Amino acid sequence: MKFAIALLAGPQDPSARTALRFAQAVLASGHQITRLFFYRDAVHLASQLVVCPRDEADICAEWRDFIQSNGLDAVVCIAAALRRGVLDEAEADRWDRPVANSGMPWELSGLGQWVDAMQEADRALSFGT
Repeated sequence: MKFAIALLAGPQDPSARTALRFAQAVLASGHQITRLFFYRDAVHLASQLVVCPRDEADICAEWRDFIQSNGLDAVVCIAAALRRGVLDEAEADRWDRPVANSGMPWELSGLGQWVDAMQEADRALSFGT
């Protein structure tokens, strides 16, 4: 079965961890993930500048490692990212900002990527509000 997963919750929201555990279970069960789409506050998961307290698990690093180790398609909504200051190199240059704080394995793109993912998947799920 093919799953498309949208995450709307930021790093501090328990839904971010629930979504990660679900995605891990999907792959462990032999299913596929057609796309992970990060929207609203979930775009903060793509920031390389988020620092977690030492006594907390680094959910941003966990998502990044999961995506990289499984070669998954991870799309960050560009409109939501720009509003929240999450920029890759191209957007930092485009908007004349001094630094980029996002990069591989994340791709900044539009909401149309989520629509495409839902059309390709057998099931679409979203986590967070």
